[in-house]
Amino acid sequence: MAKLGDLARLIRSKNAGPFTLTFDVMFETDDVYRKVCASKVLTKASFASIYRVPEEEVTFFEHDAARAIKISIPRPAIQGSRDCGDIYGGQQHGPLVELEIPD
Repeated sequence: MAKLGDLARLIRSKNAGPFTLTFDVMFETDDVYRKVCASKVLTKASFASIYRVPEEEVTFFEHDAARAIKISIPRPAIQGSRDCGDIYGGQQHGPLVELEIPD
């Protein structure tokens, strides 16, 4: 097994406005991108489980031409509010890095 963090060229999270976080997982080659998509380890349902949000609140799509997986969810706290622990949303991708992708 390989970790998603070892297979992806880039894994990042960031703000998509004050109410939404967006996640990007990008790959260098078509083969690796297809392998990760075919594994079904990273799906709308698995992402909802990892980030503890209802599945219907997850926007998830695979973009073949860009060799990328894009995911968006509501922020757990409004950007800049007292409860906001990551004002830029740039530290939320950590759990994705450790996902194990079967060979």
